[in-house]
Amino acid sequence: MEFSARYVAVGDSFTEGLGDFDAERPNQVRGWADRLAQALALVHPDGSAAFGYANLAIRGKKMKQILAEQIETAAAMKPTLVTIYAGINDILRPKVDIDEMLANYSDGIATLKSTGARVLVFTGFDASSSKVFAGIRGRTAVYNELLREVAQDRGAEIVDYWRFREYNDWRLWGIDRMHMSTPGHINMANRVLEQLGESIRIPLEELPTIPVRSTAQTLRDNAVWTKEYVGPWIGRRLRGVSSGDNLSARWPALRAPL
Repeated sequence: MEFSARYVAVGDSFTEGLGDFDAERPNQVRGWADRLAQALALVHPDGSAAFGYANLAIRGKKMKQILAEQIETAAAMKPTLVTIYAGINDILRPKVDIDEMLANYSDGIATLKSTGARVLVFTGFDASSSKVFAGIRGRTAVYNELLREVAQDRGAEIVDYWRFREYNDWRLWGIDRMHMSTPGHINMANRVLEQLGESIRIPLEELPTIPVRSTAQTLRDNAVWTKEYVGPWIGRRLRGVSSGDNLSARWPALRAPL
């Protein structure tokens, strides 16, 4: 099937869709990019039959892996739209050369822009409200400033996640506190639709009431979270393995959005 509009999503767990569980989809996730593709197919003049979507993102991937494994594949699809989010897994490591990383990122973005596609890149989130991840705020700010320069030089557009203050609401985050919840993914899809200048929005149900929890309950919740999510996350990094090592891209070839 030939598609007149072709959207390719590139990146890591953020774009793969972690936190938006769907047992019927590959890797059991849906995510904002799937939701965005569906919305764009609805507004495309010829409908979903003329709209192609691929999602190459795999959780745990660092910048060099994304550039080496996904950029040329995405470019070969002759996309009309590309979204890419990369580099935050690098920032979470003990050591990272952000200048070198962004120089490499610039080359990757240039390759995507050479296809004639509209390319959207994301700033990193301001994690100042997280007790665990607030420590990377300075690194993320440097990353974002360099990314703004790269986007300007390469003709890419910025989706400014850093300034999306609604994500200070923990109801937009999943149970692992590291990835967006389903409402968070829907909100992100709508943010990207806004960036694209589209009027359509995906309905977002009213968020549940935040339960009142005692100090003891909060401590128990934090202990469970540390055991089930933080411990394994640290363990993988100590062993040099990734949660995405045995996974493949969910939608590796252009297809009509589901």
